[in-house]
Amino acid sequence: LYGYSKLAGEGLARLYHEAYGLDVVILRYFNVYGPRMRRGPYSGVIYRFMERLSKGLPPEIHGDGRQTRDFVYVKDVARANLMALESDLSYEVFNVGTGREVTILGLSKILSRIFEKELEPVFKPPRPGDIRRSRADITKIARALGWRPETGLEEGLEETARWFRRAYKPTG
Repeated sequence: LYGYSKLAGEGLARLYHEAYGLDVVILRYFNVYGPRMRRGPYSGVIYRFMERLSKGLPPEIHGDGRQTRDFVYVKDVARANLMALESDLSYEVFNVGTGREVTILGLSKILSRIFEKELEPVFKPPRPGDIRRSRADITKIARALGWRPETGLEEGLEETARWFRRAYKPTG
């Protein structure tokens, strides 16, 4: 349903473009992470892993951990927004990611190393409807706007972890 709701929004934007000449550039964000992430029911896996590791608890992985995601750093996403805003495009849809996949298991190992915790993840049942692989094709945005991500995953995770250590207030 999540994907369909996004597609419906894109369809409405296209109708406004066609009916009223509204310039529209749609950015399809992949898994955005970085400082100022929030805790909540939809907190991303990076936040949840950091929260558990900071408490000395192992990361919890739903499924076998071999599912992949394309994690894109928030500063790169902000730059994509500015480039789209400043463009003279009348209607376009772009993926905003890195074009690289990382397994959730690999992510847990990187964060465990950053947090200096050698904790093996705990595996939970897979979540219904969870996708197996996710990787952005960024060819189109690179060609049209010259945008490419500049922040590597480990660099972005280290910066995010520095912020998290300062900002995190344990609850419960």
